[in-house]
Amino acid sequence: MATKLKISTSKGDIIVRLYDETPIHRDNMTRLAKDGYYDGTLFHRVIKDFMIQGGDPDSRNAPKGKRLGTGGPDYTLPAEIVDGLFHKRGALCAARLGDDVNPARESSGSQFYIVWGEVYKAGQLQQLDRQMKQNHLAETFNALVAAHKTEIMDMRRNRDRAGLQALQERLTDEAKAAVKGHEEGLSPTQKEVYTTIGGTPFLDRQYTVFGEVETGLDVVEQIINADTDSSDRPKDDITMTVSVVEE
Repeated sequence: MATKLKISTSKGDIIVRLYDETPIHRDNMTRLAKDGYYDGTLFHRVIKDFMIQGGDPDSRNAPKGKRLGTGGPDYTLPAEIVDGLFHKRGALCAARLGDDVNPARESSGSQFYIVWGEVYKAGQLQQLDRQMKQNHLAETFNALVAAHKTEIMDMRRNRDRAGLQALQERLTDEAKAAVKGHEEGLSPTQKEVYTTIGGTPFLDRQYTVFGEVETGLDVVEQIINADTDSSDRPKDDITMTVSVVEE
């Protein structure tokens, strides 16, 4: 039986189904809901045509104008980035710190967002698909470079330009060979969904997607259209309580 949570907001109720493919995130949010962790917190970050974010315990009874978004429990969750789970409209995803300070892409222990996004034209997706494949190649190349860090530093100290050039060419070839045949672009299913239902494809494989809205997408739409301040916080607080409705 699927795990379902009810996010009761001042705009209405949202029922989300948590994926069994991401058990760490599923069990964590279920436990927090049972503990009342989210009750009285806010959707503290709302960006029109993008997403709504909540789960910061510091948002509970936060005064107007207070910047939010850094609160959470004293732990993070390992990434559960699963092929086939992507950022379609209504996807429930885990917030996290950026790659520069969080290269393992570990998730916040409590903060989550629900995707709204936009509906893409086929040409837009083709361009994005090419960019995603280029990014995958670049990430693979950078990982190889990191693995040869000591060798590269020695060559630089010795001003071995020829050696550096040869190593760069070799690592480039290795990166291309590593991604050949399984470039991480958009699947046919993703392309179909993003050109009909909508979402945020540029976040795919970057953040953990661990559930989706089953009912209440109209409530998400109301929240996404809320007036916000310069910090993307709704001017009128949108509170929530989260409870388990099926497990």
